[in-house]
Amino acid sequence: MDLGIAGKTALVCGASKGLGYGCAEALVREGVNVLIVARGAEALAEAAKKLEAVASGPSKPFVKHVAADITTPEGRAAVFALQKDFDIVVTNAGGPPPGDFRDWDREAWIKAVDANMLTPIELIKATVDGMAARGFGRIVNITSSSVKAPIDILGLSNGARSGLTGFVAGVARTPVAAKGVTINNLLPGSFDTDRLKGTMAGAAKKSGQDLDAVMESRKKTIPARRFGTPAEFGAICAFLCSVQAGYVTGQNVLADGGAYPGTY
Repeated sequence: MDLGIAGKTALVCGASKGLGYGCAEALVREGVNVLIVARGAEALAEAAKKLEAVASGPSKPFVKHVAADITTPEGRAAVFALQKDFDIVVTNAGGPPPGDFRDWDREAWIKAVDANMLTPIELIKATVDGMAARGFGRIVNITSSSVKAPIDILGLSNGARSGLTGFVAGVARTPVAAKGVTINNLLPGSFDTDRLKGTMAGAAKKSGQDLDAVMESRKKTIPARRFGTPAEFGAICAFLCSVQAGYVTGQNVLADGGAYPGTY
């Protein structure tokens, strides 16, 4: 299927690896120009090289990268200094650490809200009007399955991402929706990423079990009996950015291998 987005320009955050990279690669394969951003300069440069290698087509898309912390005003300024306008924005920031809510002070909460709620809102604010003026825009926020089924040790993430979910539910239904702009959240369950491995390592340490045993135990809770891959997550993201998905907005798209047990 031709997604109809070749030649569009995308900003993909947290794209040096994992789910962010999966989204960037899927978009590049569709002929989308991408600017990728992440904090780690070395890993980001390597990711850019890999994306350049898969870029193809009659009009080969460009791949730009900037090493910056997108959760800061300075980081966002560095991004927009390199590329002013975007047709597609994929927001993504590393999730806050797991733990016991009794141990989190105000600073921990503010940091979580800054990264996982306020930063996506700032990126939406900076790009949505330009998208509306051009008659096309796609914003996809990578959040978490925890906004539907909270995870007790991920309270910082549960809270901050749920706040973003509520905001998007409103802003997606403003007049920008009539101007070709969609805003959706993409909720990953258990995907084979460094983030998952870190969370599982914490669970293994807490329980005294072997990490492999904890990983296998988690897989058994998923009807698909496996973890997702960044590539298949990226494919879902690319579809949400497509012209075919123009009638999908304000939605929370859950990709979790069937783990969420609810009807809705």
